[in-house]
Amino acid sequence: MTNGLPSYFHLHLISDSTGETLTTIAKAAAVQYAEVRPIEHVHPLIRNQKQLDRVLQEISSAPGIVLYTIVNRDLTAELERRCRELKVPCLHVLEPIMKVFESYLGAPQTPIVAGQHVLDADYFQRIDALNFSMVHDDGQLPADLNTADIIILGISRTSKTPTSIYLAQRGYKTANLPLVPGIALPEALTAPHAAFVVGLVASAERIAEIRRNRVRYLADRNLDEYVDRDHIVQEIAYSRRLCAKHGWPIIDVSRRSIEETAAQILRLYHDRETGVVTANESSDD
Repeated sequence: MTNGLPSYFHLHLISDSTGETLTTIAKAAAVQYAEVRPIEHVHPLIRNQKQLDRVLQEISSAPGIVLYTIVNRDLTAELERRCRELKVPCLHVLEPIMKVFESYLGAPQTPIVAGQHVLDADYFQRIDALNFSMVHDDGQLPADLNTADIIILGISRTSKTPTSIYLAQRGYKTANLPLVPGIALPEALTAPHAAFVVGLVASAERIAEIRRNRVRYLADRNLDEYVDRDHIVQEIAYSRRLCAKHGWPIIDVSRRSIEETAAQILRLYHDRETGVVTANESSDD
């Protein structure tokens, strides 16, 4: 215990679906309390009383904050009753949001278990985008760039692949291409096409740090040159010149998470679709 605060607390996340929504919300809240570490207990796919009983036993053994998204009213009533007995806080995290929807729309909700994961057109669009991005990773550009939504460019270790996969999970067909000084761009990329092209850069220090942690896996390149700061500075300058030449926006990912980078790419992508003019480079400065 520090300054009267516990060093950790138990956090139970109970869902009748995958628990992704809960995990995201809980993380957003927990990071605001840096001095106290959450011990997460994730309980997905809780859809009957027997499954809930096992969860309640764990809550009893490790009491803490309980957050849940369960549609079945009998299960939620039992969960809340037992939490009151244990004197632990219990919150249906979507309930306040649903009340706003219901008040504004003037219509009652129609509860659907795992409704955000239905096998609809959007779902299959995401699967199609994931398949596309996996096939078109690390320079494997489609023959017809009009089939891609987004093309990400950048030198090695600028998070091109994870950003592409994240965007694909959002339903955007994303390919990525490594930029290497001395190696010309594919002709298809500089010819007219419909894909949105964006370049990623980072500070030389950040790239050098990541590369040093990766060199033991790389036997196909000059490793001294690969991690040399001066050489990395030249690579970054090459990326900037190339993107400026073609009018492609640049995003500095030095202090951005994958999610933040993807969000910025989508903002630029939609700005282009709507004809909004934005600055050529996005950074945290």
